[in-house]
Amino acid sequence: MNPYIVAIFVPVLFSLMLRKTKDGKKRGLPVDVGGEPGYAIRNYRFATPIETHWEGVSTLAELFEQSCKRFAYMPLFGSRKLISREKELAPDGRSFEKLHLGDYVWLSYGEAFKSVCNFASGLVQIGHSKDERVAIFADTQTEWQIALQGCFRRSVTVVTIYASLGEEALCHSLNETEVATVICGHKELKKLIDISGQLDTVKNVIYINEEGIPTEVSLAEKSTSWKVTSFDEVVKLGRETPVDADLPVAADIAVIMYTSGSTGLPKGVMMTHGNILATVSAVMTIVPGLGRKDVYLAYLPLAHVLELAAEAVIAAAGGAIGYGSPLTLTDTSNKIKKGTKGDASMLAPTLMTAVPAILDRVRDGVRKNVHTKGGLAKTLFDIAYSRRLAAVNGSWFGAWGLEKILWDILVFRKVRAVLGGRVRFLLSGGAPLSGDTQRFINICLGAPIGQGYGLTETCAGGTFSEFDDTSVGRVGAPLPCSFVKLIDWPEGGYLATDSPMPRGEIVIGGPNVTAGYFKNKEKTRESYKVDERGMRWFYSGDIGRFHPDGCLEIIDRKKDIVKLQHGEYVSLGKVEAALSISPYVDNIMLHADPFHSYCVALVVPARNALENWASNKGIAYSDFADLCQKPETMKEVLGSLAKAGKEARLEKFEIPSKIKLLAEPWTPESGLVTAALKIKREAIRKAFAEDLANLYA
Repeated sequence: MNPYIVAIFVPVLFSLMLRKTKDGKKRGLPVDVGGEPGYAIRNYRFATPIETHWEGVSTLAELFEQSCKRFAYMPLFGSRKLISREKELAPDGRSFEKLHLGDYVWLSYGEAFKSVCNFASGLVQIGHSKDERVAIFADTQTEWQIALQGCFRRSVTVVTIYASLGEEALCHSLNETEVATVICGHKELKKLIDISGQLDTVKNVIYINEEGIPTEVSLAEKSTSWKVTSFDEVVKLGRETPVDADLPVAADIAVIMYTSGSTGLPKGVMMTHGNILATVSAVMTIVPGLGRKDVYLAYLPLAHVLELAAEAVIAAAGGAIGYGSPLTLTDTSNKIKKGTKGDASMLAPTLMTAVPAILDRVRDGVRKNVHTKGGLAKTLFDIAYSRRLAAVNGSWFGAWGLEKILWDILVFRKVRAVLGGRVRFLLSGGAPLSGDTQRFINICLGAPIGQGYGLTETCAGGTFSEFDDTSVGRVGAPLPCSFVKLIDWPEGGYLATDSPMPRGEIVIGGPNVTAGYFKNKEKTRESYKVDERGMRWFYSGDIGRFHPDGCLEIIDRKKDIVKLQHGEYVSLGKVEAALSISPYVDNIMLHADPFHSYCVALVVPARNALENWASNKGIAYSDFADLCQKPETMKEVLGSLAKAGKEARLEKFEIPSKIKLLAEPWTPESGLVTAALKIKREAIRKAFAEDLANLYA
């Protein structure tokens, strides 16, 4: 008998004798709270929201110092050494930069703390005073965190700004907060020089050192009145002339974090040390086995609250943080030189955070690789996946025990190697993750995905899926730092008394709820309320429902609902999430008009999938833009969207009747998606107004 058949058949027999019991665990419990009437849930292990996990620690500065003394000789911050930059020519003549990166070089907790103290003293030496604000406008890296913690040791409030922010939003953020000192990278320095005439309060610019001396530095010195100093020089000045720390208290504003501006100009959210500490404390209680053996791959923007909170958790637990970037993440990433290792395979992390758009790309990459190989490899993958899917869905016909081990060895080990092979827990946040992607990644990586829900206004705290929760499409029970309440939204037809599950607008209360919007009292009054018991609540604008076990599911958003001509309501975000399952979709924006009875969509196609389809069909085209314009291409993608819509049980009026395929991807640099890769609906509508009008013509 064929050994492959024997290897598969025997474990299957064992699996058939196993049966998975249903999880009846209560993860969230109803709670009586004050404020506006609604249906409220708390974490099942904590009767009241927790504020700190550590006795005597009430600020991020105290927490960081505690960790650095406790884990002094352990590695904390790791960065890859740049070996070379090379140019690679594509067949169409375009040139692309490729990086050859070496091993990770580590800074221990003790060394990092010395650098932080020196940077704090250096700020004083360049003339930055306590009551002035510092902005960090740079990519995620070691210096970002050293600067942040250095500012905290001087009780200086830090303004965080996305490195991909456009000129108007950048100028608005710096002027509104009256920033005196900006810490930036070289490419960000160029952006600052371009708007220097519009910046009212900037006096100091600290640039993060890279190889060589950039022309931007000399240009800034010649064309502006700024005092321009290198990051290393600030650290050196502080080392030569140390200054005692001036530590903050819990109520002090630690960070003014500017949202990515998915609607209009970004708003500055004021986060106290106590706010952020509450979220960090809550996460510490629910991630299993978190400790000094963990290695975390950091590549999302630190200006995003999800990444800021995640790195604070890792440092608090004694883990190591290795820095990377979305463009160097895997061996096949855009900027990695062919034949060299990406960040994940070099670091072999145990923990990662991701936004849904990145997980969607990992899923599509695996599927493409399997499809390309074909033959026995594809057959084995399909069998393995279907068996594991049956198991995690609760079927006793699924792969358990010996059979699971077999599939891990034969099939999934190679998939897991893409992210280093050691990932044991993955957190997804920033936007809703589709059930299809969640299950696919969970099976292929063999690790649970904790889908979380929170906002900048709640320091990323809200809800979190526990490691043993195998359900998909939900965002878990309330974090220990929060109460989560659903209040009625009659206009949308959502009520806390709905059966079988309470539904309504999601309102979050607890010590993680932030102080409000900077210089925007009207918006703060609109979105934040304090109840009769002193609990602070944030009104999210998202619509959710509670499952019987106390877990939350996001089902809608107030701003995303459009009423069509004949009275049908369309939830744009819900439909987009469903249609994104199509293999042809890289990005999509649904558009609904109250004066029409149908929807249309702008679609950025998944290039590889579409080109593979064209090749199989023998369709000739001059370039990708030409392929996107062909009627047969439109018909194929439209049919795929209809299929995805039917599988998601969408109504006919929710599925787009017409589409426009756009050859160029939407990027944060283009201003069409946020740094977390969420679409900026208004910006896209404005940029493609003519195309949308033509679809309705």
